[in-house]
Amino acid sequence: MVVDGIRRWVRSSPGTHIWLLIIGITSLVVASASEGLEAFLLHRNSSNIHELNKHPFESLLISGFWIETPSSFALYALLFEVVHANVERWLGTLRWLCVVAVAHVAATLISQEVLLRAIESHSAPRSMKHVVDIGVSYGLAGAVGVLTYRIPRPWRWPYLVGAVAFFALPLLTGGTFTDVGHAIALGLGLACWSLTRDRPPWRWDAGRARQAALEAAEAARQAAGAAKQAAEAARQAAGTARGAALSRREAAPEAPDAPEATGAPEAPNATDAPGRRDAPGRPRSRPPRSRR
Repeated sequence: MVVDGIRRWVRSSPGTHIWLLIIGITSLVVASASEGLEAFLLHRNSSNIHELNKHPFESLLISGFWIETPSSFALYALLFEVVHANVERWLGTLRWLCVVAVAHVAATLISQEVLLRAIESHSAPRSMKHVVDIGVSYGLAGAVGVLTYRIPRPWRWPYLVGAVAFFALPLLTGGTFTDVGHAIALGLGLACWSLTRDRPPWRWDAGRARQAALEAAEAARQAAGAAKQAAEAARQAAGTARGAALSRREAAPEAPDAPEATGAPEAPNATDAPGRRDAPGRPRSRPPRSRR
């Protein structure tokens, strides 16, 4: 049942999971590459000013399939399942892809333009033209924005305030060009509301939610009771086994103490065995043996 549910979930959002699979492969490549090769791959696939001037379309496309830190792949996988998969299931693959592409491309171009202006005004070093600018965060921010329209009222407004605060706060504390791109991508996601007009938001049924909570609590209570019964049965079985072992130990006869071995045993003499004879009518006598 669990496997079938996972299969249905993946099939309902194929674009999200294909994208996630490609990111996983490229993350393995970066993680297994040498330091020099890693630097080459990250810079070559970046959508920075230098790469945008040389091959704009390729850099815009490829930069969305790499992440700079492979160790953060697990976090991105969680965010993809929570955000991208839900948006794709809700809007459909084509509309979801449109939102993500617009957010990624537009946020990249605008943020790099802001960086170029900063370089020309000597507010940023010229080396920033070759900065590593890859990742999936612009598309993710756009999906976070459009997901606002799926959340029913009144929960939509706290979600929107939290999203805006999360992406706008860095700008108020001296953010970088990447923070500018995140804020732009969020705004573009919010601007895609027209793609959601014929898509219903989540339906919140308080009665069903309460019933589901009660069923979950009952299931948890039954599981706890079963675990308690299993623990009690295990304790009783252990006590029975311990009692049986003690009974067998008490019922077993004690073995006699073995005589101490001091050498070869002495041969019995005639007085020790008066009834033994070598021949009928004559008692047998044997000289004592010497011990060494």
